Amino acid sequence: MSLTPPPSVQKLQAALHAKAKGSPDYRFYALYDKVYRKDVLLFAYDCCKSNKGAAGVDEQGFEDIETYGLERWLGELTQELKDRTHQPAAVRRVHIPKPDGKTRPLGIPTVKDRVVQTAAGLVLGAIFEADLQPEQYAYRPNRSALDAVRHVHKLLCTGHGQVVDADLSGYFDSIPHAELMRCVARRVSDGAMLHLIKMWLIAPVEETDDRGGKQRTTANKDQGKGTPQGAPISPALSNLYMRRFVLGWKALGHERRLDAHIVNYADDFVICCRNSADKALAAMTDMMPKLKLTVNAAKTHVCQLPQETFDFLGYTFGRCHSPKTGRSYIGTKPAKKRVARICGAISEITDRRGTGKDTGEVVMQLNRMMTGWANYFCLGPVSRAYHAVEQHARNRLRQWLRKKHKMPGRATTQFPDEYLHQRLGLNHLSLRTARFPWAGT
Repeated sequence: MSLTPPPSVQKLQAALHAKAKGSPDYRFYALYDKVYRKDVLLFAYDCCKSNKGAAGVDEQGFEDIETYGLERWLGELTQELKDRTHQPAAVRRVHIPKPDGKTRPLGIPTVKDRVVQTAAGLVLGAIFEADLQPEQYAYRPNRSALDAVRHVHKLLCTGHGQVVDADLSGYFDSIPHAELMRCVARRVSDGAMLHLIKMWLIAPVEETDDRGGKQRTTANKDQGKGTPQGAPISPALSNLYMRRFVLGWKALGHERRLDAHIVNYADDFVICCRNSADKALAAMTDMMPKLKLTVNAAKTHVCQLPQETFDFLGYTFGRCHSPKTGRSYIGTKPAKKRVARICGAISEITDRRGTGKDTGEVVMQLNRMMTGWANYFCLGPVSRAYHAVEQHARNRLRQWLRKKHKMPGRATTQFPDEYLHQRLGLNHLSLRTARFPWAGT
């Protein structure tokens, strides 16, 4: 959920952004006091609460805070920040399963630390936004992953059909602290703010082992690198560091000399070229060690369209065919892995062990998930993907109903498609394509 800042916070952000935009070399010296402004902290709390995140190592949740008294809690936090006695707690680390069977480490700061980081992000983000490059699309106002997809498609359609499909190994865990802090200090001279960011970067990490024991490590501090995924300040810092690569690419003349254009979203990026993808790959591979980042050679390669395809931000780019005319063209469509992923999630919701749940609740969960998926996967020929997801949802819901009501057979007579859509209200994704002029092409 994205909340709209109150007018006073918007005014502060607009003033900071205007100053940063108008004075590219200006260093802000009085920012820390903005972090504990009452309106900024209160809005930061509302943002954190709307995200419904889990508790951190102190096990304090939003209900606990509001039972204690939100105004009292915010007042104490304000005083901590004013007195400069605030010390970030350890970050609770959990591991989120990835589609490839591996896991992604996710850091969960305490609610208190999330609120302070969000408040700092409201202040710093307005400044950093003025410096980020047009090729960067992640975590920015009025920009999205779909905009990045459109940008890549436009480049492909204008002759940039050689693509470096790049992958970095553990980008968030590799960002070097010293270099990152220099990026921040280029715009921020406020010592208290810099100290606060440094404390977040070196905060210990707490993990729970298989036996329930808790272990704390200080790897980030010891190694001098890494910003925890899941921390509210991490997106702004990761964008700021990726900016070094994008700027360096232009400053070294690679974009102009090779006609090679970067499109970046968080730690993902591609380089679209006309004729020189091999040289672009070599140049990028040469730059990354200087930024103390590591290219994943096994997953980084040159792709030649239209003979080959590549995936970026959940979409497959490559040759598509019009069912009406039979002509081929360079287009985008939902990647097979993303179709398989949502089908797997649908299967989880309709697991036979959940037959005690209310039917309306299950359908509502399915609809929410399918709608969110379709809202994102709305570019290019989506009809086949929509049909596959819709058919899987029908089959799984029908199977779930059969188990719930202990019916024999496949129950297609008792629960035909019309019943699932019209009576139970299951989303009919195929109907969405009527308003997509490109969906049937």
